[in-house]
Amino acid sequence: MLNDNTTDILPRKTDKKAVIGTFSLLACEALLVVAWSSGFVGARFSIDYTSALVVVFWRCVLVTVILFPFVIRQLCRTPLASIALNAGAGVGLLAMAGYLAGVVKGIELGVSAGLAALMADLLPIGTALLALIFMRQKPANVVWLGLLLGVAGVLMVSWGSLSLKAVPLWAYALPLLGMLSLAGATLLQKKFQPSTPLNLTTTLWLQSTASSVAFAVVAGSQGPLLPEISRGFVLSVLWTGLFSTFGGYGLYWFCLQRTSAVRVTSVLFLSPPVTLLWAWAMFGEPLSWTMLAGMAVSLLGIGMVIKGD
Repeated sequence: MLNDNTTDILPRKTDKKAVIGTFSLLACEALLVVAWSSGFVGARFSIDYTSALVVVFWRCVLVTVILFPFVIRQLCRTPLASIALNAGAGVGLLAMAGYLAGVVKGIELGVSAGLAALMADLLPIGTALLALIFMRQKPANVVWLGLLLGVAGVLMVSWGSLSLKAVPLWAYALPLLGMLSLAGATLLQKKFQPSTPLNLTTTLWLQSTASSVAFAVVAGSQGPLLPEISRGFVLSVLWTGLFSTFGGYGLYWFCLQRTSAVRVTSVLFLSPPVTLLWAWAMFGEPLSWTMLAGMAVSLLGIGMVIKGD
């Protein structure tokens, strides 16, 4: 009798744990979309006050300074080889410096923000293609269909903001290269697991530190790293550092530890419509039924990716 009861109870506990895990992951993915979208809203603040690259530099410095007291102990007892293998610096340069520099610099050279955002939102497709080419990981057909629906939804949302301007043709490649940089970092983070893994806080600190150095070189070559201090500049750094880096990148790597790269990146298909909702609420920018329909299409695509993952 005891054995029968035990047999009945164990599956229930397992099912309950699985349900809780599923809902917690969905909650983290929803927060990820909001936090990731905050980066575009923060960029809206920064444009009027200083170079976007300078804001990104101080954003990384802010995160580095805040996290340092919490990571120093693990850094001291972790071999340098494990730090390098964990891709704290390498992945950080690809995920932060490569992605942000490509998108931001493309916009500064004249690529419309809508077109740059559209290229960045091809991240799930880029991740799936890189995984297929270099890692021989072939997603199921339903996943490919979901990814295509996600792209279609993003196009519907962003169509009104797309425009080609008289800028150098190579400038249009920058946001695309930035997207591929983050896609490559995503796959590297999933593939290489060191013998002494670093916690999420230490990994984020290493990535921010490496990116701070990279942006110091890039932004410093174009002008002073310390612009005129203003309320708008400070708000831009705080907004993008706290919301976009801690929230966006932190939740991105957190979710990536718990599910596949294609699923995590596909969730970001919702970033453009959520950004538009923020812009509508904060800046009074127009919102149309086409944008809302595009959000619904992207949601359908994400659901198919999750189902087929």
